[in-house]
Amino acid sequence: MSIVRESDLIGIGKKYQIETEAGDNMVVVIHDDGRRELYRHEDEDNETHCVMTLSDEESRQVAGILGGLSYKPKALETIEVALDDLRIEWYKVEPSNDGVNKSIGQLEVRQRTGASIIAAIREEETIINPGPDYVITPGTTLVIAGKQKNIKLLKEILL
Repeated sequence: MSIVRESDLIGIGKKYQIETEAGDNMVVVIHDDGRRELYRHEDEDNETHCVMTLSDEESRQVAGILGGLSYKPKALETIEVALDDLRIEWYKVEPSNDGVNKSIGQLEVRQRTGASIIAAIREEETIINPGPDYVITPGTTLVIAGKQKNIKLLKEILL
């Protein structure tokens, strides 16, 4: 797991220093106006170089790409991410599942489980934050967020 250090930049925003498992050092500065700057720390000259600047919208697009919302390698189809109590899991809907061909609203996902379906991925189409009218079809990969017990309840409804 990488090491992340967070600090406030008064009048600017927040700074995150990240040391990856591979030994790379990166700094992300999130400005109060929404811009993000990515820096790479070079050990040999002990300097930090700006690699790129992204707008808020571009940053969210890149976050979705890095987080696997657009494409998830086959080997990671059941991946889960944990951030304190929050978990994010990918769940592939099979044709035999009880939740197939029912809408999120019909299944009362939030009311019955407390979990949220934050994305639905099917072939080349990704729907971010599908609404209650979204119908769950076989072969769709759902990106689910919630506490572990809430996600377990949602999976039980979908099975």
